[in-house]
Amino acid sequence: MSIRLSATAFALALLAGCAAPPPRTGTPVAVALPPKASAPAATATPADDNLNATVWTQTAIEHDLIYLQTYRDARQRLLAALQDKRWDALPQDDRVAPVKGLKPAVVLDIDETVLDNSPYQARLIRSGGEFNEADWAAWCKEEKARALPGAVEFTQFAASHGIAVIYISNRARDLDQATLANLRKVGLPVSGPDAFLGLGTFVKGCEQIGTEKGCRRQLISRHYRVLMQFGDQIGDFVDVPANIPRGRASAVAPYLSWIGTRWFVLPNPTYGSWEPALFNNDWQAPREERRRLKIGALRQQ
Repeated sequence: MSIRLSATAFALALLAGCAAPPPRTGTPVAVALPPKASAPAATATPADDNLNATVWTQTAIEHDLIYLQTYRDARQRLLAALQDKRWDALPQDDRVAPVKGLKPAVVLDIDETVLDNSPYQARLIRSGGEFNEADWAAWCKEEKARALPGAVEFTQFAASHGIAVIYISNRARDLDQATLANLRKVGLPVSGPDAFLGLGTFVKGCEQIGTEKGCRRQLISRHYRVLMQFGDQIGDFVDVPANIPRGRASAVAPYLSWIGTRWFVLPNPTYGSWEPALFNNDWQAPREERRRLKIGALRQQ
């Protein structure tokens, strides 16, 4: 996670340093020049890479409408998927048991999929800091994250039709109880031992690599036919062996026809694996170097 330079502030700073040109009229206009003076010292504005993204997340009605649209569309499709006994939303590599006779389920990521953590991003912007585990854990333990638009209605609808609601999260194990409490506070259904699979979940016979969710999806596949998956990262749906732009595109390419039917992708411009993919996944690189590489990834045509 990093901080973005506000394009508006940058433009204003440039304009402030330029004298306004004389009006274009038929008569020449004399312009009085001020006496020369030493230029004031430039004030450095810290790069605020997350400002626009977080403000959009918190204030733009378009953000809320995307979530409502996504969850409403999924709700309209859910019962048809339930009736189709061959319907499954797990990637081939994660399906380790035949779907026949298995209980139906929907699988959802938590952060920026059903819970809104933008206040944590706002705190980073105001402090000028970057993501760190201690501050993130403190935020999670406040149990104040709000439900994202449409998430409660969709999950409650699924549960009311006998469809298990399963959450897969990469929050650290010591945050499990706070996370479950937060989910319940906002009205998201949490029921049964399989309802929450956090980062500390052990899956026998499967070696988890980093924070990849494949092992946990395989565990789900032993007991459930997954009707739909929801997330804000490609890794919420399928493992990504090479986290570079081309590798991310390759991982999702076989499943493009599933987008909007089996897989429902939600927007998250504030953080995610898309960001380190632009600077070789090297979070140890200096902040300015990471910023330089991200700017280099911009298209100008």
